[in-house]
Amino acid sequence: MTTPVPSGAPVFSGSGSDVSRRLDGLTNAVTAARGRIDDEILAPAEMLSERATERLTLSGEHTIVALAGATGSGKSSLFNSLTDLELAGVGVRRPTTSWALACAWGPDGAQGLLEWMGIPARHQVSRMSMLDRSAEDTKLDGLVLLDLPDHDSTEVSHHVEMDRLVTHADLLVWVLDPQKYADAAIHDRYIRPMASYSDVTLVVLNQIDRIPFEQRDRALADVRRILADEGLPDVPVIGVSATRGDGVDDLKRELAARIRAKSSAKARLTSDIAAAAAVIEQVGGSSEAPGISEAARRTLDDALVDSAGVPQIVEAIESSTRRRAALATGWPVLRWLGREGDESSDELALGGVLSPASLARSTAPEAARVQRAGAELAVRDLAEQASAGLERPWRDAVRDAANPRDRDVVDELDAAVRAASVDVGRPAPWWRVVQVVQLVAVAAAVLSLVWLVVQGVASLTSIDLPDLGSVGPVPTAAVVLVVALLGGPLLAFVSGVAARAGARRKAQRADEALRSAIGSTASERVVAPVEGELDRYGTYRSGIADALS
Repeated sequence: MTTPVPSGAPVFSGSGSDVSRRLDGLTNAVTAARGRIDDEILAPAEMLSERATERLTLSGEHTIVALAGATGSGKSSLFNSLTDLELAGVGVRRPTTSWALACAWGPDGAQGLLEWMGIPARHQVSRMSMLDRSAEDTKLDGLVLLDLPDHDSTEVSHHVEMDRLVTHADLLVWVLDPQKYADAAIHDRYIRPMASYSDVTLVVLNQIDRIPFEQRDRALADVRRILADEGLPDVPVIGVSATRGDGVDDLKRELAARIRAKSSAKARLTSDIAAAAAVIEQVGGSSEAPGISEAARRTLDDALVDSAGVPQIVEAIESSTRRRAALATGWPVLRWLGREGDESSDELALGGVLSPASLARSTAPEAARVQRAGAELAVRDLAEQASAGLERPWRDAVRDAANPRDRDVVDELDAAVRAASVDVGRPAPWWRVVQVVQLVAVAAAVLSLVWLVVQGVASLTSIDLPDLGSVGPVPTAAVVLVVALLGGPLLAFVSGVAARAGARRKAQRADEALRSAIGSTASERVVAPVEGELDRYGTYRSGIADALS
C-alpha cells in the first residue's frame, strides 16, 4: 500500500485538534524538506494532506469500514449479514466489475463521501429507509461499509481498486476463512506491511461454523499467534458465521463502539501521518543540529582574516606610516647623507598608491592562492561543524548554503578588503609642521655656520660686519648653530616616538576596519545562509516530531 501525505491541513475541532497538529507538522516538514529530500520520498506525504483534508471536510460523522479478503472468504455474505439486507432481493447485485459495493447507515453527508471514494451510484446502498431491528449496542448509524474486490482476483483492475480504497478506509476488517487464514498472499501483501495500523484493524475468522466447536478457540488462538508474529499482537480477532449469524452481533458491537467513539478516522489518519513521517525521517533524520557556536564564528572570522592577509596588511600600514613619518619629520641632514633614504615606496613597490589592496599584493605575493584555499577551508569547516550529526541531505544543504555555486565567497571577501575604509596614505597634519621646523632649523644652522665663517674671515681683514650680539660670551650665530644642530635631531627623535605611536594607532584602526569588513561579509554571505538553512531544518525537525508524537 502506498501511504499518502500533505499540502494543506484540515480544520479539526475538539479532540481532533491532535490530528490537526500532526498533519500541520507533517505539512511543515515536507515544505521545509523540499529541494533537500527527493520528491519521490515526499510525494506520498503530499498526497495524504489533500486526502485527509477532503476526508474530514466531507464528513466527520461517518466511519468508513472496508471488508477485505480472498475469494471464498465470505466477504459478501458478511456484508449482507451486517446490513441485514439480501441485496439481491432489492435488485442490487454484486458487481462483476472492479468496483466496490458500499452501504451507508444514515446517508446524510455520506453521499459526498461515497463520491469522493469514487463509488458509482449504482453500487451504493442506503439503510436510511429500512427498518432497523438491531439492539442499541449493535446499531451502526454513521457506518459506511465497503465490500472490496477480492485481493486474490486474477483481474488487475480488482487489485488496483482494492489498493486504492484501502487507503481511504478508517477501519480495515480482514475477512479470513478457516482453510486459508494463514495464506501468504494477504499476509505478505497487506496485513504485515500495515502492522503500524493495528489500531484501525480488525480480523474476522469467517465460516467458523465449519470448524468443530471444540477446535474453534484453538483456531482463533492460532490466528492471533500469526498476527502477533507479524507485529499486530493487539488486533481483535472475532469468529463469525455470516450464514448462520454466529458472532455477527459481536462484530456489530465492536463496530458500533468504534463508530460512537468516532476514533477510527482519527486513528487511521494518525497512523497514516506517522507512517509518512517515519519514511521521511529515515532519509532526513531528526537529530538536533549543533548550529553555529560563538567559538566557531570566531574561528571563521580569524581564518578569513588570516587568509585575506590582514596581519600583513596591518604590519605594512604601520611600517609604511612610520617610514613616511620619518621622511617628513626626520633630520634632513641625515637623509641627505644617505643614512635614511626614501625606502617606503620603493621597498614596498606600491607605485605611490597606498591602499589595502596594494599593500596586500606587495606584502603577500602568494595571497591569491593562499587566500582561496584558506577561505574555502574555513567556510567548509564552519558548515561541517554546524551540521555535524545531520543526515546527508541536510549536511549537503548546509554546505551549499555556506558556499553556493552561484557566487564566489572569496571574491566577495577581496571586494570587502578593497572597499574597506582605511586611511593609509594621508599624512598626519603635524608632519608638515615638523617638516617646516626642521627645514628652518637646517637653514638656520647653515646660515649661522656661514655667518661664523664670514665673521672669522672678516676678523683677519679690515672688513666690518654688523654685530649680531651674543648670548653671554657666546656669539648669537654660534648659539643658533648649536641649537639648530642639537634641536633638529632631538626634534626628529621626539617626532619618531610620536610617529611610531601614530603608526600603531593607524594600524589598529586599519585592523579594526578590515576585520569589520570581513566579518560583515562573513555574516552576510556565510553565516546568515547557514543559519537560514539550519532554521529550515529546525522547522522540518519540529514538524517530524509533531507528526510522530
